[in-house]
Amino acid sequence: MARRRHTPDQIIRKLVEGNRLLAGGAELGEVCRHLEIAEATWHRWVAQYGGMKAEDARRLKQLEAENARLKKLLAEAELDRSMLKEIAEGNF
Repeated sequence: MARRRHTPDQIIRKLVEGNRLLAGGAELGEVCRHLEIAEATWHRWVAQYGGMKAEDARRLKQLEAENARLKKLLAEAELDRSMLKEIAEGNF
């Protein structure tokens, strides 16, 4: 099966549908086959998105992207700072 990425909205929808099927008496394996995901994916999604609404998940993804961008900027600033310090000391 080809690997694909799901958006947070799609994940929330699949979790809601899966929970509905589980409440109806289906087994987890059957639910995962119906949703076309692995059981490990189901457990990871429940741990990450369990109880969230679609807008909460969207906001979480935005915050994660912003956090990654800020970490990259900080790393670049620290690199520039260390280079300037080394040049000021004359150890080049």
